[in-house]
Amino acid sequence: MRSRLPRALRASAPFSISAAIIPDIRDHLERYAEPGADGRVFLGAKEATPRRNHFNRLWRKACNEAGIKGMHFHDLRHTGNTLAASTAASTRELMTGMGHSTARVALIYQHASAARDRLIADALSAWSTRIASPSESKIQSRRGTPGIRRTEHAPYKHSGPGGGVIL
Repeated sequence: MRSRLPRALRASAPFSISAAIIPDIRDHLERYAEPGADGRVFLGAKEATPRRNHFNRLWRKACNEAGIKGMHFHDLRHTGNTLAASTAASTRELMTGMGHSTARVALIYQHASAARDRLIADALSAWSTRIASPSESKIQSRRGTPGIRRTEHAPYKHSGPGGGVIL
């Protein structure tokens, strides 16, 4: 029988794992997985590779015991990829980490959020404050009255939704 690995796992490319979860992974591998580099990570009750329908039953049982309702196993991948996208990684870095071959799929995980929106606005504000020359200088308008000239480093600003500054 041929193993049905996802395309992202067919090649043995190295990948990084968050240091925070390494102890849990080691514990799982020691207690539940087959030994060795080629050992299976998940084993069924009879030490066989669990079939999808059996694995789903085990997953639902574990979720129920933990008080979690409506969570699918694939939701873990989605959550992990969404968290990775929130670290300001580039689309190419996300594609590599997720094993995606197109940006279209990687963009699914790049959700807009109010927290990221605020972080971006604050970063732009800090950047413009650091590099801006005086943002406005008095000049004569065509009619001979004083006017305002914006320099190339002084983007137009106004208050946006939630009191944020929009550039």
